[in-house]
Amino acid sequence: MAGSKFGSFKSEKGNSAAGAAAGAGVAAQRRDPYEVLGVGRNATEQEIKSAFRRMALKYHPDKNADDPVASDKFQEATFSYNILSDPDKRRQYDSSGFEAIEADSQELELDLSSLNTVNTVFAALFSKLGVPIKTTVSATVLEEALNGSVEIAQLELGQSVCRKVEKQSAHFYSVDITDKEAKMGLVCRVQSTAKSKFKLLYFEPEENGGLSLALQEDSAKNGKVTSAGMFFLGFPVYRFEQNNSVAAAKDPDGAFFKRLDGFQPCEVNELKAGTHFFAVYGDNFFKSAAYTIEVVCAEPFSTEKEKLRSVEAKILAKRSELSKFESEYREVLAKFTEMTSRYAQEMQTIDELLKERNAIHASYTNNPTLQRSSSSNKGKTSSKESKSDDDQTVKKEKKSKSKSTEGSRSDDDGPRKEKKHKERLRKKKWFNIPLKTREDPAEEGIPYNFVLPSKWEP
Repeated sequence: MAGSKFGSFKSEKGNSAAGAAAGAGVAAQRRDPYEVLGVGRNATEQEIKSAFRRMALKYHPDKNADDPVASDKFQEATFSYNILSDPDKRRQYDSSGFEAIEADSQELELDLSSLNTVNTVFAALFSKLGVPIKTTVSATVLEEALNGSVEIAQLELGQSVCRKVEKQSAHFYSVDITDKEAKMGLVCRVQSTAKSKFKLLYFEPEENGGLSLALQEDSAKNGKVTSAGMFFLGFPVYRFEQNNSVAAAKDPDGAFFKRLDGFQPCEVNELKAGTHFFAVYGDNFFKSAAYTIEVVCAEPFSTEKEKLRSVEAKILAKRSELSKFESEYREVLAKFTEMTSRYAQEMQTIDELLKERNAIHASYTNNPTLQRSSSSNKGKTSSKESKSDDDQTVKKEKKSKSKSTEGSRSDDDGPRKEKKHKERLRKKKWFNIPLKTREDPAEEGIPYNFVLPSKWEP
């Protein structure tokens, strides 16, 4: 969705807003952000944005490479804009000063076009490791747009264009819409199947014919693609900025309850009839970004419009519920922590009391050597002795049974063996019948080739 923040710039020397603050020394040496940008405390977001844009273009390191004063002013302006462009940080600063926003100023924010090769490699490495690194649109691109020296391609409504944009470069597009189309709403979406990093930008025309950056939306991973979109539907539409992954790892509970804090309204909800300008900025560290851009009229998507309005209303309600639930959760969590701590203490106390009771029992003896050991060893020794006695009794009974069994068997084995031996001999004689060829085949009842032995002993 359309973002309401104008991307801040960062030089090679200034790695982050926090780094700029650290370079300045202590908090007391920092100047008031309103004073730095030259705006009043009631300044609108657009006035703050315009003031920073003028200072960024004037003091950017690309135009003042050998001027340390310009570099300091650029860092100071960037730090001030980071505070005043964020509604939460601005509110915190207005109420409590710099200390209230110190913890939220640790993210890196870089203009990659101002980095040399070595620093770009390190930035890419940190990004791969999960360190949140915010990148900004190159000052060169913004200056060329402001001077009206960029090439602009015409983009028809409903038409998709697939292209590749070089790193830290931009492709500009113009779209013409009628009164009816403006009333029905407009949606601009960009996606990359190659999961390239890019920024979707919206520019407003200036009196001199140039273009000034008004809205910016960074690409985000959405399944197997990266995508970004701006929705001008005539009613409040919200953008969603992800929480810092590093901070979430340190405090997952806090990250959960602050998850919907990044759900903020877009400052532009509708467009007027006329020509509008979009751009796709390549945000990869080293390679070009492949993308597909499409601008559509929202008239055929009336059902989707109502669904979007409904689900965002539910998200807002859930954000309010989370703030109430957090206080309840913290209270219960503190109670639970207290109970678990008490549980451990009570268990330890009970163990110590039982140990003391056993020691008192053991003290009832006239033998001083048993006073300490008898209470703990008496039960164990008696149980072991009774166990060993039982085992020995069982073993003796088994041995006596086995001996008696063997004796009775030996007495009965004599006659039994003789009887079995005779039976075997008789069976042997019966089966060992000598076979002879029959001399007289006329004998009846006797099979052929079978002759009874001369001496038959039945």
